Amino acid sequence: MTGPFTPSAIPPHVDELARRRAEARAARAFDEADRLRAEIEEAGWKVIDQGLRYRLEPMHAPDVEVAGRVLYGSSESVPSRLDESPAAAATVVLLADRWPEDLARALGGLRAHAPVGTQVVIVANDPTPEQADALGSGERPGPAPIAGAGPEQVWTSAPLGHAAAINAGIRRAAGEVIVLLDTSVEPTGDLVTPLVEALRDPTIAVVGGWGLRSPDLRHFDEAGPGDVDALEGWMMAFRRADFVARGPLDEHFRFHRNLDIWWSLVLRDEGPEAPPRRALAVDVPAARQAPRGDTGVAEPERERLARRNFYRIIDRFGARRDLLSMPAPQSRNGPPGKASAPD
Repeated sequence: MTGPFTPSAIPPHVDELARRRAEARAARAFDEADRLRAEIEEAGWKVIDQGLRYRLEPMHAPDVEVAGRVLYGSSESVPSRLDESPAAAATVVLLADRWPEDLARALGGLRAHAPVGTQVVIVANDPTPEQADALGSGERPGPAPIAGAGPEQVWTSAPLGHAAAINAGIRRAAGEVIVLLDTSVEPTGDLVTPLVEALRDPTIAVVGGWGLRSPDLRHFDEAGPGDVDALEGWMMAFRRADFVARGPLDEHFRFHRNLDIWWSLVLRDEGPEAPPRRALAVDVPAARQAPRGDTGVAEPERERLARRNFYRIIDRFGARRDLLSMPAPQSRNGPPGKASAPD
C-alpha cells in the first residue's frame, strides 16, 4: 500500500470479518470465505492473503502526482465527462498494464483504420516499466495520434481490478458509443463504423465481434454472427447513455472472466415484464491474437475467481429465461473463462 497506514485504523467490525474469513479458509469453506470477503470489500477494505496469514488494506490507494501526471487510486477519482454532451462518435477504451507489444499492435490497427471522430482512451493500470516507457513516461513520447488526436491516458497509482480499470477509462469517454477493445485484438480495417451503425437500431443494446449463446444461462458457447445472448469481452460496444443509466461496472469483478456476460445481460435487461433488448454479433475486420489475461494466475485460482464472478450472474439473472435469444442445442463445455454452472 502507498501512504501512511497503521493497523489501529482498521474498524473493529472489519477486523472481525477478516478473522472469521481466515477461519473459513482454514476449514476450506471457500464459499463462506468469499461471502465474508465481499462484506469486507463493501466496507471499503480488502484482504491480502499471505499463506495462512493475511493483512487488511484500504480498498483504494491514494491519488498521487508524479512528474506532473496524476495517478488515480480508484475509478471514482478520475474526473468524469459523462455528464457532458457527447463530443465524438465513438470512444475506444483499452487497458494497458503489461505487454507493450500487444498495445502497440492494437493501436497500430486503430491508427490505420479508425474513422475521424474516434476517441481513444488508454488506461495505464499500474503498468510495468516497459509498458510505461511505451506510453511515454519520463522523456519518451507517447503513442502517435489516432484519428487526428493523441490517445488520452488515465494512469493509476496501484493495480485496479478489471471492472474498476474499465470504469476509469469510460469516465473519460466523450463518444456517443463506447467500444471496449482487448489489446489482443488487432484491427485490420475499420471496426468502429459497423459497431456504431448497429447501435442505431434501438432494439440492440450491445454489439461486438464474437458472441455467446446459452440454453440455460448457466453454460455459454461461442456463436456466429447474429442475435446472441452475450458478447465476448474481446470487443463489445454499447451506448454511453446506457452506461450512465445502468453502470458503472460492478467492481467486485476484479478478475476479467465472465464480466462480459454479466454486463451484456445488464444492458439487455428491460425487466421481467418487458422484452429484452438484443445482443448482436457482427463480422468485423479484426484478428484475435493469443490472449494473455490469465497469465500469472495459477489455474486453480483462475477457476475460483471465474466461479466467484459467475455467481454474480446467477444471483441476478439465473431465473431470467426471457433473456435467452433463442433455443440452442445442448451446450458443450464453453471456451476457457466462459460461464458454466458452479459445482
